[in-house]
Amino acid sequence: MATAATAPQDGISDTPEAVVVRFAGDSGDGMQLTGGQFTLSTALAGNDLATFPDFPAEIRAPTGTLFGVSAFQINFGSREINTAGDAPDVLVAMNPAALKVNIAALKPGGLVIADTGAFTKRNLDKAHYDSNPLEDGSLAKFDLLAFDISEKTIEAVKPYGLGNKDALRSKNMWTLGLALWLFDRDRAPIHDWLKNKFRRAPDIADANIAALDAGHAYGETAELSGPLKQLHMPPVPSEPGLYRTVTGAEAVSLGLVAGAQLAELPMFFGGYPITPASAILHHLARLKEFGVTTFQAEDEIAAICAAIGASYAGSLGVTSSSGPGIALKTEAMGLAIMTELPLVIVNSQRGGPSTGLPTKTEQSDLYQAVYGRNGDAPMPVIAARSPSDSFECAIEACRIAVQYMTPVMLLTDGYIANAAEPWKVPDPATFTPFPAEFLTEPRGEQLLPYKRNAVGARPWIKPGTPGMMHRIGGIEKHEETGNIDYSPDNHQRMTDLRKAKIETIPVPDQELALGEPGGTLAVVGWGSTYGPILQAVRRSIAKGRKVAHIHVRHIWPLPANLGELLRGFDHVLVPEMNTGQFKTVLRDQYLVDARPLTKTSGQPFQIAELEAAIEKYFDGIESNEGGVVPVNEQQLPNLESGHDDGSQPDAPFHGDGAALPGTGNPNKAVNQ
Repeated sequence: MATAATAPQDGISDTPEAVVVRFAGDSGDGMQLTGGQFTLSTALAGNDLATFPDFPAEIRAPTGTLFGVSAFQINFGSREINTAGDAPDVLVAMNPAALKVNIAALKPGGLVIADTGAFTKRNLDKAHYDSNPLEDGSLAKFDLLAFDISEKTIEAVKPYGLGNKDALRSKNMWTLGLALWLFDRDRAPIHDWLKNKFRRAPDIADANIAALDAGHAYGETAELSGPLKQLHMPPVPSEPGLYRTVTGAEAVSLGLVAGAQLAELPMFFGGYPITPASAILHHLARLKEFGVTTFQAEDEIAAICAAIGASYAGSLGVTSSSGPGIALKTEAMGLAIMTELPLVIVNSQRGGPSTGLPTKTEQSDLYQAVYGRNGDAPMPVIAARSPSDSFECAIEACRIAVQYMTPVMLLTDGYIANAAEPWKVPDPATFTPFPAEFLTEPRGEQLLPYKRNAVGARPWIKPGTPGMMHRIGGIEKHEETGNIDYSPDNHQRMTDLRKAKIETIPVPDQELALGEPGGTLAVVGWGSTYGPILQAVRRSIAKGRKVAHIHVRHIWPLPANLGELLRGFDHVLVPEMNTGQFKTVLRDQYLVDARPLTKTSGQPFQIAELEAAIEKYFDGIESNEGGVVPVNEQQLPNLESGHDDGSQPDAPFHGDGAALPGTGNPNKAVNQ
């Protein structure tokens, strides 16, 4: 999430406030790892940052093909950063395919760093180049730095006895070393990381360190004229405290653990692998010392049912998935609502329906979250706006689940889950505990397991508590005794009670993220649209436009003052990465003429797209507001890169040039 300050048109030799760098290469070139370590070094340098990892769904597309390109974009600077940037200032292209599918996004005057060693006739043919773009003048409007990274990497690791094939696996480290020099970054933390990662293979660690240092030394000693100039980015002013980089998946995991601790409960997590939610299971599995039990079930249904069972037994049950898995969990969500047990469900949204776009982002599960269960089955829904915000949202989900004895859905998406940003680690003492209470003896002469307290929550009873035997399950219960009772009047009352319990949950009043109350236009967002909306509104206000940004965390129930706030504006625009789902909720609840601005390309909004949409409310042209954002060919995968449509043979998982026509693994494997 970060917005790019415009770099000087003659390159990046001056000191801009922010710079956007995109690393791009083949899926086996280690671009995500390179970007991740560059992110670490940037955070340690004190810059604000936001990242956007972007990779194909194919587990291993044929090497050098356009649809196999993997990219990692980072926006960093000496000011507040909210998005990963609209367009890169620097493009590092490890092969012709990476150059071809990313060059359209590069700013005019931007810097291209290319590995000439990969621009062979074979690779140029795979990328559908008729001539070598490094030599034919087609990159004239950019600064170009082209040299043989492959050869220099092989030379750097030669003392470690690696063959050419193994040596070339270190060229991402050579490139990272050059990037560290280019932006005046310290190599020591990367040295330490490599030593730890390859502690059982010290020769591999040493080879990678040698490649890293060689890339850094090249920038330091080559004395190249033209585009290669070192840029020192001053640290961003920030409050004192402990900071770390955090992805959305990490922040959710830490927030869930913190929520369980504040509730004074052990936590049980039942999950099943699915992109992009799997990382939550991976992170929680490393936190057993905090009373966390993780269980990888045989399927999504077993995962949520196990979590419900854990809640019944007195733990905080948690499960997570993405859209297709959430669909499988739906019946069990109804069970949790009927039994009125605390449960947290994390939905890391991706492009749908069905398998859809496994590695691309979308916000199209809002209807599913708010309405998507059989019967009247109300459930609180919370949406995180950024990776770091996911921490507090996870705590809030745990609090509501425990205090109101209800399942709660927490919405993130692929952008939030995979992206990283700096996070000031909060003081645990600033969070108010909400210890769970268990009923250990009847309140009166008879046990009434469904008799509600002041907030409408039924008591939580651990099984096996002496004298507290009671019925529980999915069939309708008597409103107090819990005995089976599906008589008409009882079902009416229970339906009303469950509905009232959720609708009367107090949530904080809605505040403006930016701007003043009342005016021409309110831009209303939720989830990961926060960063680009904030920056677009900020730019529009600077032009004198009367526009404000409202960003909603509590999707259901909605803040009590939201309707009044919206009615203070002449127009309401709702940008969403779906076909207008939250717009429909706002229209239904407040009878306001909310207009949608939709994008379902699998890519997040760019600031420029939103800025242009806002401007339509001030251009004097009637009825041109809202609508669908046109496809942006600069975002991946663009029309040039395409995708693996099944006509290409798949390469082995660790393959390289073996993926020739008619060879490779015929059993296609897709990241589900």
